[in-house]
Amino acid sequence: MTVSAVESAAARSTRGVREMLVRGAATVVLAAAAVWLVINLVHAPRQFFVVLLDGLNNGALYALIALGYTLVYGIIELINFAHGDLFMLGAVVSAIMLYRWFDLTGPGLTATLLLVLVLILTMSFCAGLNMLAELVAYRRLRRAPKLAPLITAVGISFIFQWIGQRQWMTGSTPKQWPTVITGGGFSVFGVQVQWATLVVVGVTVPLLLILTYIVQRTRQGKAMRATAQDQDAARLMGINVNRTIAFTFALGGAMAGAAGVLYVQSVGSTKFDLGFQLGLIAFTAAVLGGIGNLSGAVLGGFVIGIVQNFNEGLPYGLGQRWSQTVIFSILILLMVFRPSGLLGKPTTEKV
Repeated sequence: MTVSAVESAAARSTRGVREMLVRGAATVVLAAAAVWLVINLVHAPRQFFVVLLDGLNNGALYALIALGYTLVYGIIELINFAHGDLFMLGAVVSAIMLYRWFDLTGPGLTATLLLVLVLILTMSFCAGLNMLAELVAYRRLRRAPKLAPLITAVGISFIFQWIGQRQWMTGSTPKQWPTVITGGGFSVFGVQVQWATLVVVGVTVPLLLILTYIVQRTRQGKAMRATAQDQDAARLMGINVNRTIAFTFALGGAMAGAAGVLYVQSVGSTKFDLGFQLGLIAFTAAVLGGIGNLSGAVLGGFVIGIVQNFNEGLPYGLGQRWSQTVIFSILILLMVFRPSGLLGKPTTEKV
């Protein structure tokens, strides 16, 4: 046996031991999490399911925001850090239209119809604003080093925050709004199901299905996937790359606008820096599920929403002040064990 063959065998053996240790550590972590969940379920089953429903509500919002991150990254590999603040503007605009323009004060049939109208208008507003940001800022930097558009995204984020603080909210304090959705809910086996949760999930799921259909089944969706694979080849095939990328930004902005409307109706408050924290969590969800993967973004959003609420609401959780630590610890562990995310596929970068 030659020296190179011996070295290759030793490398394979070392790699095998490393993979075995990683799998063992992952098994231990998952087993500990399962035991923790079972203990909480046995100790307080009703509270467990109430917290689970709240987690689905938050997870739906995170999923909508995460889709904007993953759509843009999948096309031009840009982490659009302004996306969270676009969501904040969507929340603020929807609240202004409902409660200042239409002067709504509570639930009702008219309020419900106006809420649907405001949802469409807010999605259109955020889609247009995201397209404008792409046209003015990102398009010119498409061939620039990756750090340039990243810094530009941070700059646009501060512009959106300034608009939210100075022009509409007149200050940095949180603004409270009434909600159109009727308070309360109904009980199932002693577990209270809130109407707001049903509305948020009931709006989110169809939007996700429509977005998946557009990307997977339509002509424009095929153009998006072709552009994501190779922009130059897509141009040679007659695809308008600029229009395709702008359409992608529009879809992501529309999802952020929908999330903003649903957030106001489920939480009832807005703040100029709301998009920073929720945007960061949503970006974490996109990475957790596998950035660039639509199903992964949705899965990551629901996973983080449920884990966050379990940590804050279960008897043996660490509490609200540790929520972000728990979320990012999970992300770090996943990046160690599965760098491509839950549904992402390992890729090799061409050089």
